[in-house]
This record gives sequence, C-alpha cells and structure tokens, in this order.
Amino acid sequence: MRRSRTTRDRLRTRSWKTGNNAPTMAAGLDDYSAYGHLTDDELLQLAVQRSLDDSARRGQRPPEPKVGKGQQAAPEQPGPAHYSSPNPPRQKTPEVPTFEGTVSRFTTGAGKKMLAYRNRDGTLVHVAPEPQEEEEPLLQAIREGDAGRLKALMAASRVNLMLPSKPGWLAVHQAAWLDQEACLRVLLAAQPGMVNKRTEHAETSLLLAVDREHPRCAQLLLENGADPDAANRDHETPLYKACERDNPALVALLLNHGAAVNAKCFQGWTALHEATCRNNVEICQMLLKAGGKHSPADSYGITPLFTAAQSGQVASLRLLVKHGADINVQAADGSTALHEAAKNGHVEIVDFLLSQKADANMAGKGGLLPLHVAARKGSQTIVSMLIPVTSKARVRRTGISPLHVAAEHNRDDVLETLIQAGFHVNAQLCAERSRLYEDRRSTALYLAVANYNVDNVRLLLDAGADPNLDVFGPLLLAARQGCVENVTALVERGADVNARIATHPTTFPAIFMFSMKYLPMFKYLLDNGADALSCFQCVYGNGPHPPLQTRSSHPGHLGYSEERRPAGGVTTSVQFCEVISAPSISRWAGPIIDVLLDYVGHVTLCSRLTEHLDSYDDWSVIKDKAALPRCLLQLCRIRIVQLAGRRRLKRLALPASLIRFLLHQEASVDS
Repeated sequence: MRRSRTTRDRLRTRSWKTGNNAPTMAAGLDDYSAYGHLTDDELLQLAVQRSLDDSARRGQRPPEPKVGKGQQAAPEQPGPAHYSSPNPPRQKTPEVPTFEGTVSRFTTGAGKKMLAYRNRDGTLVHVAPEPQEEEEPLLQAIREGDAGRLKALMAASRVNLMLPSKPGWLAVHQAAWLDQEACLRVLLAAQPGMVNKRTEHAETSLLLAVDREHPRCAQLLLENGADPDAANRDHETPLYKACERDNPALVALLLNHGAAVNAKCFQGWTALHEATCRNNVEICQMLLKAGGKHSPADSYGITPLFTAAQSGQVASLRLLVKHGADINVQAADGSTALHEAAKNGHVEIVDFLLSQKADANMAGKGGLLPLHVAARKGSQTIVSMLIPVTSKARVRRTGISPLHVAAEHNRDDVLETLIQAGFHVNAQLCAERSRLYEDRRSTALYLAVANYNVDNVRLLLDAGADPNLDVFGPLLLAARQGCVENVTALVERGADVNARIATHPTTFPAIFMFSMKYLPMFKYLLDNGADALSCFQCVYGNGPHPPLQTRSSHPGHLGYSEERRPAGGVTTSVQFCEVISAPSISRWAGPIIDVLLDYVGHVTLCSRLTEHLDSYDDWSVIKDKAALPRCLLQLCRIRIVQLAGRRRLKRLALPASLIRFLLHQEASVDS
C-alpha cells in the first residue's frame, strides 16, 4: 500500500528530539528508509515509547500523547517503576565479613532472631533476619531422634562419622548430649571406635551424658567400652560430674563399672568433696563403701570433713566422723573444721564438733583460736559455746585477746559477753601485733575509740579499762576525732589530760594540738586540769624566734625536729607559740590565748604570741588582759584551785555561785 504524502512528511526522520511536552521530528531530514515498512500507527506507537523511555531516564513522568482525529490511542507499555512513597526499595543485606560497621543480634517479641547493621557512628544501616546455617542432615536426624533416617543417610552417602563438626563434636557426642539413645546405638554399631573420642574440651561422650544426666546413654556407652575415668581439661571425671549433679543413680552406675573413686580434679577435689559439699549422704556412703578415702586433701589441705564444716552440712559431717575422719585435721593455713564453722556462723556444726572433743585451743598460722574467729564473726551463741573450752592461758600466748577482735569489728554483744566471762579488759597486744599499726595501738579501749563506738568505750571503762596504757592515748585519738562523748567519758575515768607523746615531744600537753580549734572541748580539758601555764613558758621569751617550718606530709601543720637548738645551744621540744603559729591554727590564736589566760596567774607573753595579738585590732583587749599585774580575783581563783584541787571544789561549804566561779562556769562571783 502506498503511504499518503502527509504521513511521509510527518515521519521522515529516524532521529527524535524530545521537548518539554510532546515528541517532535527533526525538520529537514529526509532519511526515513529504516522505518519505511512501518504503518502510520506503528510509527506513532514507536514515537510514544521512545518519549516514555527518555522521560523515565530524566526522572519525569511524560504527558499523555495527543491522538489525532479518527486514530486509536497506542496501548500503554510497561515502563520503569515509580514509587510514591519516600522509602527506598529494600536494600541488599550486607555481607557480615566485609561490613565495615558493627553487627548486633536481637530477638523480636515473636522470638525471631534478627541482625542489626550499624555504621561506626551508630546509625542504623540495615535490619535483616539472622541467616540460619543449614544443619547437616546427619546432625538433624540425630537431633530429631530419627534412627531410621540416620541409618539411611549413613548407607546412602557413606558419611565419615569420625569427621568433627564445627565445635569439634562428633555425631556420637551430639547423640549423647541430646539423650538420643537409639541414634547413639546406631552410631556405636557403625563405628565403635568413636566411644572414647573427645571434643575440643577433652570431653568424652560419657562425660557429656553424665553432665546432662542421661543415664540410659551413659549405660549404653559403658556397655560399649567407654572409659569411666576419662577426664576433661579440668581433670573432672564422669564420677566427679555425677556427684556434682547430685545424681545417685549415675554414681552407682559408674562405680559398678569400676570408676576410680579417689581421682582428683584440677584443684585436688575428689568426688567425696563434691558429695559432702552437697550433703548427699547416700552418695557419700556409696563412695566410702567403694573405697573412697575419708580424708583426701586438696591443693589447700582441705579435706571433705573440712568442707562439710565450712558449708554447714551436719549429716555429711556425722558420716565422715563415723568413718574415722580426723576431726582436728588442719588445712594449709592451720585452720581446723572448728575454725571454719565458727567463721561461717554454723552453730549446729560447732555444737557437734565440740561434742566430739574438737580441740578449741588449736591456733591457725595467724595465731587465732576459734574463739577469736567467732568474735570477729559476731556470733554471740558460738562465742558462749567456745568460752568454757578455751584456755585463757592459751589466749594470752596468742598475743591478742578476743576483746581486741570484738572491739575492732564493733561486736558490741560479743564484747559484753567476753567481759562478763572474765577476759581482762586491759590485755594488750603483743609487740609483734602492735607493730602492725602505725600508732602502735595495744588495748581494746583504743580500738573502740578508733571506731567512734561510744557504747563500747563506756562498756570497757565501766569494766575497769585503763585509758592511759597506749603509747598514743585513746584520749588524744578521741580529741583528734572531735568525738566529745568519748573525750568526756575518758576524762571522767581518769585519762591523763597532760599526757605527752614520746615520739613527738612538746613543752605543753599534747592534747592541745588536737583541741585548739574546738574551743568548748579545749575549755573542758582546762577545766579538768590541763596545764595552761606550760603554754606561756617559752624558752625564747621576748627574744627572736627561729623561722617556722612545716612538714610537706601534713600540709598546714607545724613540723619539728627532735633536736632544736636555740641561741643557748639547749635541745628543746616544740613550743606552744610555734604550734599556734601553724597556718591552720594561727587565725584562732586570739581566742585560744584568751581562754588560756583564765587559767593562769602572772604570765609573760613571748614575742611571737605578742605578734599574733598585734595582728588584729580586736585582739588588743586580750593583750591588755595579760598585762601585769593580773586581777586579784583571778589570782585568788587560781590559788584556791591549786590548794583544794578541782575534784574537791564541789564538796566545799561555799556558795554555789562561788563554786561556779572557781570552776570557770561564770564570768564573776556577782553573776
């Protein structure tokens, strides 16, 4: 058919140019021979298709083509997909070995295991189900317990049963672990040599079956030559595992097949240790009847009897003693079963051991008796049980009293029980034990003060504790702590307020160094006889004082040397004016001197004290107070106190107001 000229003129090119609206033919090109065989409708359809392809490449949706009058619209052709949703299409799951971020596992609420892929900055990249490794048909058949399929697989593919899987397990290990007796029987019949093969952790099939408590598989393995003593890397045998699982049936099975009853694990424990620890008398009896030793020691010298006492297993302990176990056997550190029972607070165990004549006077390598251990634990019942059988002479030889232990660990009830039992409250630590403490503490009273335990301090003082036995007295410690209750209790019971420290010599009471910043406590000490006059007896007087030195180990506190040589060449101790000049105390100098002046008569201020009082205008009145001559009323008060003594003042037949004045409780007699 001859084409019309109009159509030829409209379609006389092979190159199409696309505009914004509709495709057009390039003008001036007459070469259309490549499309000469196409009809007009076919040419129009081709033009529309090419226009759609070009628009898709530009990411645009092309307009609908215009159809001429009397013409049919071309059928719509499928093109590239267009997504109205902003979400991108599903990504390909990254490969875990090559992924450069982090991969984490999580489980959905429905129990599905998923993987989350994240960039190094934590942003989520992809989430996908965790790929499941395809299980080998042989292992799948074992897991499902399908012995028939297992036989078929073995016959068809001739699989190598000696080839381990990824965790190093053979098929026989898998069957024993999963309690698949039928499959295990098939495997052992096909390859008997597998019975004693080991996993990468040196576990045999028998050990796995015992560990999982599968007696039928264990029986089958033993009947097929499994070694009952083949141990894992920790030297744990099947018998040990059976005791660990507390399974008498498995224990009996293994013993009937000749399991070694005294084999030891890596730490030296035997099956009897495990059975004793779990208080399984039935298993213990089977082990002992089979030749088990009743007193095997582990790497630390601990026997089953020791283990029973430690864990509070009375029934096992009775059985071991009945079979001749030594009740006083000692571990490597010298501890006995009685030590361990006391340490762990097992009252029933202690009672049984004492009824069997356990020695309560055996000391461990640390020198402590069971009574010391019980006092540290704080078990008043056990302490009361041990007191009658403990020798006080043996306690003295240890160099430490149970009172020390109770006081150090704040065992108030135990301390009271020990005092009532007659333990000496003034017992001191031996030199070796005292040297373990930097302050060379030695009494139970000092230990109670160190713990801020006011109740124990009063309990010990009421029982007659001497507060002046320690090198560094309890009173000095209480003052340094700022514990007013303990300071008061100690002073009331005769603590020496004027005590000096031999290692830190001073010309004034050492307690002043710890109480000057607590003026109420400072005044209380002066009221009770602390020597105020010594604070003004300076060897330098009105002359120049040596430069102050501070120790770096105690910033802000005055340091000193045991040998201090002033101009005269005389060795002196630390002076009060030097201590009060320390940076941490100097700002208190005025009030401290003011309080001290109330307890002295005629005194002369040294040049350093005068310098302090001159440093603040408000302190000039204190300097005037020290000027000579002192007030006659003050001198009379000082003299009366010296003659009568402070303790007798309250008993004198004097007006109450005068008594208060003499005791520095009022400013004047008239008030």
